[in-house]
Amino acid sequence: MITVEHMSKSYGPFPAVIDVSFEVLKGEIVGFLGPNGAGKTTTMRVITGYTPPSVGKVTVGGYDIVTNSLDVRKQIGYLPESVPLYLDMSVTDYLTYMGSIRGMNKAEIKQRLPEVIDVVKLGEYRNTLVGRLSKGYRQRTGIAQAILHDPDVLILDEPTIGIDPIQVVETRELISELGKEHTMLISSHILPEVSAICPRVLVINDGRIVADDSPDNLSEKLQHTERIEISVNNAKPSEVVTLLRDIPDVIDARTDQRAQSLQKGEREGTTPFIVDAKPNLRLSEEIAKTIIEKGWGLSNLTHLPMTLEEIFLELTTDESREKIN
Repeated sequence: MITVEHMSKSYGPFPAVIDVSFEVLKGEIVGFLGPNGAGKTTTMRVITGYTPPSVGKVTVGGYDIVTNSLDVRKQIGYLPESVPLYLDMSVTDYLTYMGSIRGMNKAEIKQRLPEVIDVVKLGEYRNTLVGRLSKGYRQRTGIAQAILHDPDVLILDEPTIGIDPIQVVETRELISELGKEHTMLISSHILPEVSAICPRVLVINDGRIVADDSPDNLSEKLQHTERIEISVNNAKPSEVVTLLRDIPDVIDARTDQRAQSLQKGEREGTTPFIVDAKPNLRLSEEIAKTIIEKGWGLSNLTHLPMTLEEIFLELTTDESREKIN
């Protein structure tokens, strides 16, 4: 659905994106990650036809973004980081206007408008001025204009930036629902959000794609140490930590400081721990044996993959790392 081939984009002498290539298949939901200034927004602007590439070729639905720009734009719904809203229009008037400039006739707008307002849950605000909406509902209005013409592809640039935690969850649920019917490319700094929504992630750093894979596969490729979560019953945490650190191949052991788990553990007489170790197929067996021989209870032993945050840091802070495919 989206094909980017050796695309570069420069602003004068300054390269923003360098020789980027990737493909997003029909129906895929792909997360686009990178530090500020890495080239995410520039890449999205090129794909949407907002700005042409300096070098390379980009197609959407088989149409070239330069030679068939209008055909490309008909297939794309775009939510930029700063949503272009007219604050003195009502939600209904704004969406009607956006439909008209996309070439929808009055009958199409009349049929589609209530469907879209229902999808983004703006029903009670349909006649409210956009300028009076909260940030979260302005984002919903921005998403509504992006899906109004029922595009095949949605490009969402930081769709939950600046909204409160409750609205983040609601917007995430909305995006997940939209992903059932659209091909999607989503950039976000909220990594758990990307992990929850996107089966595949692209990581861009200094204008180049440095990874393209599922979070699980990236975790497996990049994980240099083994991380194990265990829960021990009826034991002093300091004694458990000392014992675990004495096991061969264990690099470090510590109580899990996540407040919710720790509080629950204290109520049940159970304390959770995190163990970092060198890869060892029999390490779990050794840990279990050591704890049981000490007379403590072992209620959990789980191998943990790298989090998306750890993957992101690994890929974007080591400049010498080669591209991972």
